[in-house]
Amino acid sequence: MGRLRYSVSMSLDGFVAGQDQSATNPLGVGGHLLHEWMRALAVWRKEAGLDGGEVNASTAVIERDDQNVGAIIMGRNMFGGGPGPWRVDPWNGWWGDNPPFHLPVFVLTHHPRGRLECEGGTTFEFVTDGITAALDRARDAANGMDVAISGGAGVAKQYLAAGLLNDLLLHLVPVFLGAGVRLFDNPALTAITLKQESTVQAPGVTHLAYSIAR
Repeated sequence: MGRLRYSVSMSLDGFVAGQDQSATNPLGVGGHLLHEWMRALAVWRKEAGLDGGEVNASTAVIERDDQNVGAIIMGRNMFGGGPGPWRVDPWNGWWGDNPPFHLPVFVLTHHPRGRLECEGGTTFEFVTDGITAALDRARDAANGMDVAISGGAGVAKQYLAAGLLNDLLLHLVPVFLGAGVRLFDNPALTAITLKQESTVQAPGVTHLAYSIAR
């Protein structure tokens, strides 16, 4: 059975998104600063359909992070469409006709919706019966490969607190946001034991990889 992984950029003061997130500014105030190191990379720009970019110590980290992933779990905010029941003619999210995932994606939501098939092999399935059910379905779809959590802190917090996460990759960015969304603000996390697996220093970021003891 594959592992459940989460990778996220974080400010030095512990925020993974800025305050005042909205549909027009999903990363919140200053949140874009957490990802500038990645957007400069040639490997990221190629996936985004852009030319140029840098090759540095972060390149191998990103390439490893994409390997052996067979399915993805994300929350409603990461998919898009706003809160509440889906509209009769629902918006198909932030990702357009050809999303970048090219894998089965399982979206946690409180509101049922039918399966969405997109170009390039991405499918979205909407799970209303909780994080354990979503993980079971994602693992079936991954067929022995790993499952990755994509997006902000909301879904990752739930899997962390439930003791279901196996691997955590923090991209620590030397900025202070002052306010916003924290990943580690649940007292239940004090029961979790982390084992540091690697540290990689790169321009504008330090990559900290941990496995979570069971």
